[in-house]
Amino acid sequence: MTPQTLYFVTGTDTDVGKTYVSELLLNHFTKSLTAIGYKPVAAGANLINGQLQNEDAIILRRASMPQLPYSDINPVCFKEPIAPHIASQLSDKPLTLSMLNAWWQQVKNKSDVALIEGAGGWRLPLNDHEYLSDFAKQINTEVIVVVGMKLGCLSHALLTIEAIKKDGLVIKGWVANQLETPMDFYQENLAYLKQAIKEPLLAEVKTGQTSSKVNFLYL
Repeated sequence: MTPQTLYFVTGTDTDVGKTYVSELLLNHFTKSLTAIGYKPVAAGANLINGQLQNEDAIILRRASMPQLPYSDINPVCFKEPIAPHIASQLSDKPLTLSMLNAWWQQVKNKSDVALIEGAGGWRLPLNDHEYLSDFAKQINTEVIVVVGMKLGCLSHALLTIEAIKKDGLVIKGWVANQLETPMDFYQENLAYLKQAIKEPLLAEVKTGQTSSKVNFLYL
């Protein structure tokens, strides 16, 4: 059994607002459905009640309905905020595609909608020969791309879209996230992306915006 709806949320880079957008998406879905946000791999955590917990995964868990145990939401968590494959090597804890697949088989049937948030950009290394994008390919999920609207985002967005398509996955759409530092010529950059990306713009969001003011299209 698998969720009725499955999305993988990726970003054009790290720190572009994947968790913020994922939280808004969960708020959107839980108005009428059960929806759970997952963070398979996280790096950067604090010890809470004897367990390493990542802030992004905590946000996803709180926004989910139903709420699962933390380890179901975030099975791989490293303390240091560094590339996960490096954290894995330093801590001598393997990080492999087979581990993620085994975890997913245990949790995938818990809700109507499953939202899986990636780490960093699309091609995040798990180890020397596997990527987090391989996991998205194996579970054959649709992808939502978060574009952090800042200088350089045009190339990052188009390259990310290109890579996802080459991997054979369907892109549900993309979200333009206006970051805390306003982007010069935002409207002009947004207009270019809207004509350059064939997939629909699902929403424009901005830092601090509440879910009640976000209207996601096509979802």
